[in-house]
Amino acid sequence: MTIHESLGDRGILELVMDNPTVNALPIADTRRIAEVCDAVSARPEVKAVILTATGRGFCAGVDIKEMQSMPGNEGILGVNHACFEAFRAIYECSVPVICAVNDFCLGTGIGMAGSADIVVAAEGARFGLPEVDNGALGAATHLGRLVPEKHLRWMLYSCVPVSAEQLLAWGTVLKVVPLDDLLDTAREVATVIASKDPTVIRAAKKSLNGIDDDISRSYRYEQGFTFELNLQGLGDEARAAFMRGERDPNSAVD
Repeated sequence: MTIHESLGDRGILELVMDNPTVNALPIADTRRIAEVCDAVSARPEVKAVILTATGRGFCAGVDIKEMQSMPGNEGILGVNHACFEAFRAIYECSVPVICAVNDFCLGTGIGMAGSADIVVAAEGARFGLPEVDNGALGAATHLGRLVPEKHLRWMLYSCVPVSAEQLLAWGTVLKVVPLDDLLDTAREVATVIASKDPTVIRAAKKSLNGIDDDISRSYRYEQGFTFELNLQGLGDEARAAFMRGERDPNSAVD
């Protein structure tokens, strides 16, 4: 398990992804994020959650090697179910979730950041969905919470990422700071939230979700196309090319 969990004295729960070299998330770790976020409902001592990562980047997406090692459709089914639950749990978490994004945030990372309440990022961080190049679809729902609709379409069709600085200009990232200041900045944001009445904050989170669009429904709709493409063999072809070393499915990672 590469998800590290710690609870500070201010009630700030920190979840740190640590899976070198690029924080590609295995199925079990993706499910673990869902489990921890869901469990917050029964943990009144938790007042805010920070989701971040160590190493080269925030998240390069799913673990392609794990998927390809599993028989039949077990891999694609496991990944899609785990991602659905993780994104839902982050979004529905009883307290606000702050994503602190270091460097690249791709695929699964977009799903997590788009599901979170607040995003802070390191200077030069890149956000992208290389799904078309991977013979898959998904998380455009969550990307749409970070970028304008027309730019979302360009990013999905082209697989070209966008910078944290551009997201800051669009107002979907709260702060862009030097990498060395990233975690402290996320803690400062979480501390402000944690200083408020916890019952009111939990009610505020629930009320905001109640007036929002149903992102779980729209993401599940997207996943249906991923299943179709996989049945057509396109997803497997892309993953096989990655396994042969012919290309990197996460094109923003260099």
